[in-house]
Amino acid sequence: MKSFLKILFLILLSVRGFGQSRYVPETTKKIVYNRDAGRCKCCGSTTDLEFDHVIPFSCGGGNEAFNVQLLCLSCNRSKSNSCYCKIHNRKVGLNCCSQSSTSSSEGIESQQCHGTTQKGMRCRNHTTNSSGRCYLHL
Repeated sequence: MKSFLKILFLILLSVRGFGQSRYVPETTKKIVYNRDAGRCKCCGSTTDLEFDHVIPFSCGGGNEAFNVQLLCLSCNRSKSNSCYCKIHNRKVGLNCCSQSSTSSSEGIESQQCHGTTQKGMRCRNHTTNSSGRCYLHL
């Protein structure tokens, strides 16, 4: 029985090591907080700060310091899975889901994906694909 538990523990430990975690390590948080001077990168607020992925986590963005920034709660919620803060109409990230930054000045219009998730909810990714579906729902 003990050997079974040891094997199970090792399997779980190895699987955990391969999965990407949304958790931002403390050392990265300290680096980002100092680099961003404790202010929201969009509006400059110093309250309700959150660590945001510049390239969205859902699109494969990692937890490295260059991909994490400080945003206040409202700017972060407004940005969601895109590259723009809709409250202040400012670019605060990269939209890796469509593999390009979305800007009307570039002539590229992105739209929310028409696909649905496994839970039956509408996909939150944005796409420039003419089918209206992101890379996950092609």
